[in-house]
Formats: sequence, structure tokens, C-alpha cells
Amino acid sequence: MTSATTVSLLRWLRRQLREPAPQRERLEAAIANDDPAEARRLVALMPFSEAQRRHVERLLEEWERERL
Repeated sequence: MTSATTVSLLRWLRRQLREPAPQRERLEAAIANDDPAEARRLVALMPFSEAQRRHVERLLEEWERERL
């Protein structure tokens, strides 16, 4: 089952990473497999601005809270 947060996260990533690159595909797979730890690891490797990083971190935190 897909939560509103994971849908928001996927949409945000697709807007920020417009080209379907391997790193985006790995992030999408982590989200599809309900693996926020792997998503966090991959996000840490990406060249996001501070504002982008804060936003995606908030989405990841919300996703982790929903899993509890």
C-alpha cells in the first residue's frame, strides 16, 4: 500500500531529477520496497541544494513515522 507521503516523495524526486538516471531509479526502488534507510543513504549522495535537502529530509521523516 502506498502512503500519501511516499507518493509525495516520488513526485518530488521526479520533479527534481527530471532525467530517469540510475540513481533516481534506485531511489524509486527504495521507496517502492518501503526502505527509508536506503532512500536516506541515496539522498545523501545526491547534489541537492540545502532547501531541497531539507524538504526531502522532512518527507523521509514523515515516511518513517508512518511506518511505526
